[in-house]
Amino acid sequence: MKHGLEEEGFEVDVAEEGKNGLELALSGSFDLLLLDRMLPGMSGIVIFRTVRKSFPEVPIIFLTAKDTVDEIIFTPQTGANDYIKKPFHFAELLERIRVQLRELHKRK
Repeated sequence: MKHGLEEEGFEVDVAEEGKNGLELALSGSFDLLLLDRMLPGMSGIVIFRTVRKSFPEVPIIFLTAKDTVDEIIFTPQTGANDYIKKPFHFAELLERIRVQLRELHKRK
């Protein structure tokens, strides 16, 4: 995913576990966050809630392997901008990122 996004012209930082992801996200240097719901060490939901308090305008797209109706409903209820269920096609992810970035630029 990182390689594909870089080929599309995006600058990408990756954190493999929750604590590092939270620290990276709180740096405030991102136009958009892709956040896995299930990260080692800290839930993506915890990271999301913490980041959203400091940076409410940054679009956040959840990546999730969970596919129950409760999970599908829960993700938008958190206030996330979007979610995509794994496995997904890279083209779908890319389009969802582009939509969120277009919306962000409209608000600025």
